[in-house]
Amino acid sequence: MLAILQLLGAMMVLAGFAMVQFGVVRATSVRYLALNLAGSAILAVLALPERQWGFLLLEGVWALVSAHGLWAATRRRRRDVDRRAAGRRLDHPGEAAR
Repeated sequence: MLAILQLLGAMMVLAGFAMVQFGVVRATSVRYLALNLAGSAILAVLALPERQWGFLLLEGVWALVSAHGLWAATRRRRRDVDRRAAGRRLDHPGEAAR
């Protein structure tokens, strides 16, 4: 079971990397960052009981950086949605009063 989880985590990180390299997604996309966060977190958690300190450091930092990037990407996305919604209200001021 642990081997399956390790493979799943590795495939998530590698899938995100491949998608960026082939131009399917950007490195700042929510999809890429979520794959990296999930995959690296799985691998970090699995490295802990085995005391694989180098691998834990690598995957733990990878997960933290991905989490920060995901947080920033979702903030950006939310801000853009709010701006578009505000623009629609300005285009149709009578609808905002309803």
